[in-house]
Amino acid sequence: MGHPRIYPTGTTLYNADTAWSGYTIFPSAKGALLIDMRGNEVQLWAGLDGFPNKILPGGYVFGSSGSRAPQYGYQDQLDLLQVDWDGNIVWKYEQNEHISDPGSNPRYVARQHHDFQREGSPVGYYAPGLEPKVDSGNTLILVHKEITNSGISDKILLDDRFIEVDWKGAVIWEWLPNEHFDELGFDEPAKNLLFRDPSVVATGRGDWLHINSLSTLGPNKWYDAGDQRFHPDNIIWDARNANILAITDKKTGKIVWRIGPDFNETPELKKLGWIIGQHHLHMIPRGLPGEGNLLVFDNGGWGGYGSPAGTSRYGINSVHRDYSRVTEFNPVTLEIVWEYTAPKAGFADNYRFYSPYISAAQRLPNGNTMITEGSDGRIFEVTPDYRTVWEYINPYYSESLGGVLNMVYRAYRVPYEWIPQLAVPKEESI
Repeated sequence: MGHPRIYPTGTTLYNADTAWSGYTIFPSAKGALLIDMRGNEVQLWAGLDGFPNKILPGGYVFGSSGSRAPQYGYQDQLDLLQVDWDGNIVWKYEQNEHISDPGSNPRYVARQHHDFQREGSPVGYYAPGLEPKVDSGNTLILVHKEITNSGISDKILLDDRFIEVDWKGAVIWEWLPNEHFDELGFDEPAKNLLFRDPSVVATGRGDWLHINSLSTLGPNKWYDAGDQRFHPDNIIWDARNANILAITDKKTGKIVWRIGPDFNETPELKKLGWIIGQHHLHMIPRGLPGEGNLLVFDNGGWGGYGSPAGTSRYGINSVHRDYSRVTEFNPVTLEIVWEYTAPKAGFADNYRFYSPYISAAQRLPNGNTMITEGSDGRIFEVTPDYRTVWEYINPYYSESLGGVLNMVYRAYRVPYEWIPQLAVPKEESI
């Protein structure tokens, strides 16, 4: 047997005196699900997919009506929707590309994946004084685009295109990473491998970078002190397959800050340690504890391109680590400011905290951090001294990644006042 056969679900722990209480939104097998701190389901937008779901002030929620079949559009969402409390569509983006997938009617689709941001909020979660707009403003969206670039590979590549659209859906800015290949820091073994196999997926396209987060930096102390790399409009992003974390200058298009793909490159990077297969890199917004530092869910697992070695016979996924960490670090010195690992939380083994894919971290106004340990469907909140003060296990399972899983891509906590449709619940510890 060797392991339990029964697992608790829902809210398993809640310290009402220490947690930062509010509502939590996450994509479930039922749809976009909103829960209170005790795990009560207070609203469900049934059938609304989320890659991810995000809440806006006034009880609006982002999501999509579905995704393309994976053999035709790898992780492509059909559209990006903003719906109201009752599920009525108040904004839609789908004008990115016209498709004709077999078995489906020809139509325009967004091809959105992994992330987006509405103007007003740099990172898409609550920060005092930085609220996303609900009835106007631009939206920054991560979308897919097939491209050919013989300087990278002789295969068709799935490029992670950044676009900004206005309220009517017109593209007013775009950036394509393949056009900045020489700025990404790949060595010759990695370039040779990318040319031969740029992580080809079911569509036959090379998912060479697999960018999974993008956000603006927002107002920050580094720019205030004169460091132009951290202009509030610049875009911060990370590439999971390449172990790259970077900032793009929105005005010039150049990459002005980057760490990875080689974390042995400098003494500072060696001290920071390898960041592998990461998700949800962002700058902690102004008004929150740790503002200006970078926060990332460092998955571990597998990632990178390089020479064959160890667990990588051909050089794809050239580095490997069987545990995760959440790391907050200074973007100038690369010094670690705070870090969550299993040993720091009191466990003897690193692997007790491990999600090799998806996942996220959100800094809360009281200094706590909410962590989405995605592969296990676990969302939890920890204090700066690593005490867990809230924990929720997703009770809903779906067929995903070849198995029956309760995985959660990313969760967000918002204040009670963002949901005026509901009375503030009674906060009782569990």
